[in-house]
Amino acid sequence: MPKATLSISSRNYSSWSMRGWLLCKFANLDFEAVTVPLDDAAARAELLLLAPSFLIPRLDYDGLRIWDTLAIGHFLDEEFPAAGLLPTDRVSRSHFRSICGEMHSGFANLRSALPMNLKASHPGFKIWAGAQADIDRITTIWRECLATSGGPFLFGELTMADAMYAPVCTRFATYDVTLDPVSAAYRDGILGLAVMKEWKAAAALEPDEVEELDVEF
Repeated sequence: MPKATLSISSRNYSSWSMRGWLLCKFANLDFEAVTVPLDDAAARAELLLLAPSFLIPRLDYDGLRIWDTLAIGHFLDEEFPAAGLLPTDRVSRSHFRSICGEMHSGFANLRSALPMNLKASHPGFKIWAGAQADIDRITTIWRECLATSGGPFLFGELTMADAMYAPVCTRFATYDVTLDPVSAAYRDGILGLAVMKEWKAAAALEPDEVEELDVEF
């Protein structure tokens, strides 16, 4: 039996659960994912952006309990340094921390205007100015990272940064966001990962729905 358990909420709606799950996968951790029911107050608050602090996803590992996605990522980097979740050189590592922190604490307009919903598809979706500013900033980050690293991922190989921005790739696909060629190629590369396809396939089987997030646009 795995000695690690990752508690997640909805695979369809929860961007933070996706990030935590991807981090565990990128670290090659042997773990069991346990889905918290959507009637759980903490899970529902997280999905509706009402939680002051996200307690899900939560990693239980060898008697330890770690929540908050950045904390999970840094813990896994310490436990499994060979996985390369963080860059090793000082310059890349400082830039990495900045863009992960920006994703962790920012882009509120994007989160509220384009909620994650893997089952939905909204061709020609109208992007308002607030969300567009967030999109422009994200694609700037992507282009700068890819130009520096040479790709195909933000820091060359898969790192925690790609896990942090992976849910944004799904949002861009769901809401038919127009992207420049470099950003579009990065989005497609992330969505084409086997682990992303595995997550999306499991999301499609979820019976649960959150009416507040299933808005008819």
